[in-house]
Amino acid sequence: MDALKSIAASSIKAEKPEFNIGDTVRVSVNIREGDRERIQMFEGTVIARRGSGVAETFTVRRLSYGVGVERVFPINSPNVVDVKVVRSGKVRRSKLYYLRGRVGKAAKVKEQIK
Repeated sequence: MDALKSIAASSIKAEKPEFNIGDTVRVSVNIREGDRERIQMFEGTVIARRGSGVAETFTVRRLSYGVGVERVFPINSPNVVDVKVVRSGKVRRSKLYYLRGRVGKAAKVKEQIK
């Protein structure tokens, strides 16, 4: 088991991005199309974080042309180039799955004033 942990520890990023549940983040993702690579942005609200260590992931939700789109990103993936916090949200839950059933202004998260 220690050998497995040492292999996993080598693939954990040195600098983990700092963000919380409810924050609006802009995730830069490396996309490969054939032999070309480009960086694509995905901006939305963080509705969940799960796992620990090398398997830690976070879920980002946004509305695209009136349809809810969710993407799950591994924090330690080499394809996740950068995570920038656009605005921090004020929530009292660790999972914001209830936002899936809400539309319009009801689906917004209050902004936390620092």
